[in-house]
Amino acid sequence: MPNIASAKKRVRQSEERRMHNRHMRSRLRTQIKNVLKAIAAGDREAAVAAYNAAVPVIDSIADKGIVHKNKAARHKSRLNAHIKALQAA
Repeated sequence: MPNIASAKKRVRQSEERRMHNRHMRSRLRTQIKNVLKAIAAGDREAAVAAYNAAVPVIDSIADKGIVHKNKAARHKSRLNAHIKALQAA
């Protein structure tokens, strides 16, 4: 446990940031799961709606630096590819 006031403050700030980032990452994963569930069900309209809801969340979390922008792009690309495969089938 830190003794210096600035170190104590840093511990508090780090914990707050960690909890905030954890919440944002959880939100990202939930949005991705919603798209994947719709794809697994074979419902193209629901998948497209879930994808359109997920894209702004994915972009927002990448902009905040919680996930890397390339990881965000990869998620969007793969989800979109799954939706296009639904359309072809």
